[in-house]
Amino acid sequence: MKVSEVMTRDVQTVRPDQAAQDAASFMLQADTGSIPVAEGDRLLGMITDRDIAVRGVAKGYGPDTPVRDLMTNDLVCARIDDDVEDIASKMSEAQVRRLPVIDEQERLCGIVSLGDLARETDPDTAEKALEGVAQPGGQHQQ
Repeated sequence: MKVSEVMTRDVQTVRPDQAAQDAASFMLQADTGSIPVAEGDRLLGMITDRDIAVRGVAKGYGPDTPVRDLMTNDLVCARIDDDVEDIASKMSEAQVRRLPVIDEQERLCGIVSLGDLARETDPDTAEKALEGVAQPGGQHQQ
């Protein structure tokens, strides 16, 4: 099964020049811990609630800080034609709960989450991804 069959296609994004408070407000409203940062359909990074709280607040940044100053730009991504088993391994190794999905031109076309894998694939695939995410340690950048 390909990632394009299980991913969420309607992905909300924030721009790098938007305030961290805008990103946090979206995350609160959508009940999610991260949001892709993009200009048009070009993925630039991800910002997480942890980026805002730890990178931002711990370093004294305020709510008006531009997203670009807090986002993670060294991303682990899925390709639209990747196999879900490969994505589960990638999520486990990177210890992340979601991956942005890009196409051949590096355009953002979706996002795949642990929930997507749990709902749409066999239990072993989701379990593989969850094993790494549940392990302590790692960089937790996405």
